[in-house]
Amino acid sequence: MEEKEQLNTPVENFDWDAYEKGEALGDKSREELEKSYDKTLNTLKDKDVTEGTVISMNKREVVVNIGYKSDGIISMSEFRYNPDLKVGDKVEVYIENQEDKKGQLILSHKKARAARSWDRVNQALESGEIVKGYIKCRTKGGMIVDVFGIEAFLPGSQIDIKPIRDYDVFVGKTMEFKVVKINQEYRNVVVSHKALIEAELEQQKKEIISKLEKGQILEGVVKNITSYGVFVDLGGVDGLIHITDLSWGRVSHPDEIVKLDEKINVVILDFDDEKKRIALGLKQLTPHPWDALDPNLKVGDKVKGKVVVMADYGAFIEIAPGVEGLIHVSEMSWSQHLRSAQDFMKVGDEVEAVILTLSREERKMSLGIKQLKPDPWENVETKYAVGTRHTAKVRNFTNFGVFVEIEEGIDGLIHISDLSWTKKIKHPSEFTQIGADIEVQVLDIDKENRRLSLGHKQLEENPWDVFETVFTLNSIHEGTIIEMLDKGAVVSLPYGVEGFATPKHLVKEDGTQAQVNEKLPFKVIEFNKDAKRIILSHSRIFEDEAKKELAAAKKAAKKAAKEEDSIPTPVIEKSTLGDIQELAALKEKLDAENK
Repeated sequence: MEEKEQLNTPVENFDWDAYEKGEALGDKSREELEKSYDKTLNTLKDKDVTEGTVISMNKREVVVNIGYKSDGIISMSEFRYNPDLKVGDKVEVYIENQEDKKGQLILSHKKARAARSWDRVNQALESGEIVKGYIKCRTKGGMIVDVFGIEAFLPGSQIDIKPIRDYDVFVGKTMEFKVVKINQEYRNVVVSHKALIEAELEQQKKEIISKLEKGQILEGVVKNITSYGVFVDLGGVDGLIHITDLSWGRVSHPDEIVKLDEKINVVILDFDDEKKRIALGLKQLTPHPWDALDPNLKVGDKVKGKVVVMADYGAFIEIAPGVEGLIHVSEMSWSQHLRSAQDFMKVGDEVEAVILTLSREERKMSLGIKQLKPDPWENVETKYAVGTRHTAKVRNFTNFGVFVEIEEGIDGLIHISDLSWTKKIKHPSEFTQIGADIEVQVLDIDKENRRLSLGHKQLEENPWDVFETVFTLNSIHEGTIIEMLDKGAVVSLPYGVEGFATPKHLVKEDGTQAQVNEKLPFKVIEFNKDAKRIILSHSRIFEDEAKKELAAAKKAAKKAAKEEDSIPTPVIEKSTLGDIQELAALKEKLDAENK
């Protein structure tokens, strides 16, 4: 290949002398050339805003050509809101100084944005334009975003469609926003990133909703966890898995089953007519645990499980996830005393129990733990035969007696009349107290009703056999009035026995009434061994004494009269009227004879 030789031809009429002197301007003067050069440059003024082109850039600086005789240099930090900046991009610049001491053109992109920012942000609100902003820092309730050089507020709820747990990850990021609100008076600007996402998702949402069907299985992401359930993002549409639909077993809180941002498969259970509320299920994707229960399991078998729920009436035991049985409090102990289930177990306890009832159709099971121990009533006739003596614990009182427990499951009643031979007990609390030990003797066995008739006084011999010989009728004993009643007084007698005296038998010899704590002699006027009753009288003592004295006086008088009858005495005959007449006639006759 031939190499063409390029020949440089000299410029005609070139003034070499002037060139040597530095005046090689040709036909034009320097002044004309300068004017001609100036015309090719932009006419600039300090403080103006113009547009330039990025011609080069590095990590620290951006070189911008604005068509001036020199290029301007701007700090890269002024473009941090725009990480996609590249050579050739048009940018607005503010002319701070056309020429500093070094002859350098001084430009600012930040001030250019600020100069036009308010107009641009208002225009963005009106037109719905998507703007770029740089997230500068966190603030209360959201973030501060640099938009056109203005500090705009980004509420936390407007960052994303899903709740944000860590705001700090967004600091320093450049994102797209939509201006949603401007306060002209205070020049406040509110922006939203969520609005952009919602607009994109709205179309997806409509498409998803139109295809929803009951029973459909979808993949979703756990968006939020509450105490009552889990919200799942199905790709722009949210659904709720209620806590009862998370697992066949009991769930205390949904976070036991799922975690935030976890991908899970769910089944659509139901939705409203407008498909705004979608009910989802997770447990429905697995077979019901009752269907997988061991088919050989039957009543009487022993099972192990964990206490999951406690109530006063019983405890629910989970023997497999989703399979529970109830242990009623009555099946926790052979004892018949009313007690709470919390007295026997608590949530989390591992227990062994016996199946009492089992219904696979109704998916119900009842269990018992007392059945793991032998029924104490099976050999009650041998262990607690009539006449045997035992130590029992007082469990409860009634007006008619004391309920005691000899051992767990073996209860008995001591009738109030069987507490003491001698004391008149109005209420058992006068004799013993709840929780105290008491010695008893078995009087009778009622196996059908699981009750024992017990006695306490039977441990001692019946003192009334002795009292019968001591408190004989009309015998007199020292007694103290210990209680006054409407119908009389209770009198304490020797040997710890008590008697009773009516008001008329409490009158003293001086006519006054006996009072409480008075010690007086009393006469036994009635003794009833079977009824354990002694009737007393103080009045009878001096009344009977008076009667005795009167009787003695009468007897003495009668005796004296008999003694007088034994001495002869002239008999004086009574005259009658006839006798008197005869005497008169006789007197007249004698008188006549004398004459």
